[in-house]
Amino acid sequence: MKKYIVGNWKMNHNLSNIEDFFSSLKIEGAQCETWVAPQAIHVPHLIERAKGTNLKIGVQNICEHEKGAFTGEISVTSALDIGATFCLVGHSERRSLYNEDDDLLNKKVHTALNSGMKVIFCVGEQLIERQNGMTNKVLKNQILEGLEGIKPNSFQDGQLLIAYEPVWAIGTGEVATPEQAQQAHAHIRAVLAVELRLETKEIPLLYGGSVKPANAEGLLSQKDIDGALVGGASLKGDDFTKLTNII
Repeated sequence: MKKYIVGNWKMNHNLSNIEDFFSSLKIEGAQCETWVAPQAIHVPHLIERAKGTNLKIGVQNICEHEKGAFTGEISVTSALDIGATFCLVGHSERRSLYNEDDDLLNKKVHTALNSGMKVIFCVGEQLIERQNGMTNKVLKNQILEGLEGIKPNSFQDGQLLIAYEPVWAIGTGEVATPEQAQQAHAHIRAVLAVELRLETKEIPLLYGGSVKPANAEGLLSQKDIDGALVGGASLKGDDFTKLTNII
């Protein structure tokens, strides 16, 4: 299975920062997929800047509708038209800050996949849910409701990836231990296999939650972790390069 290092830049970087990123990026010999999702306004610039490299560019969010009177939203077909190849759906910040529920996220996944865009579908539990022993239940519900009605062939060829991001480990400096991350990923594979009857070896599972070069090796060595969805450590080209060298 392919391995992945995916950067989520969130609402960071200006054009000068982007040039700094590329000036220190060295991924020519990377043995993994290298993807970055910048702010939507910078997607065309990054697509142009990434020409000649192995870096693929995506968007952090899409609308559940392909087009129409939806001011401020991002059309998946328009994103594809300018060269974006993937999108994030269900990131914890979209769930918590913008109240995106499983029904809406399911519509977004369908819209993206039906248009031919690759999807990274994010799931993860809050701290109180982990403390109350609800991690497995939360992950199962998010997967079954968020991926309801998705055709099995959508999981082939890396068209749909799943990112486990424990919410308590995002932007906090905290990070799940390799053992905690592996347990969650193994549970996700079991849900996909038992509940959705999928061949899970074909489905890349990424870990996201304060991943950085200093802690990535232990996480990425786990048997059910196929890569990382990286926040802050993806903003600098040298850190991103280091992550690609670990996997």
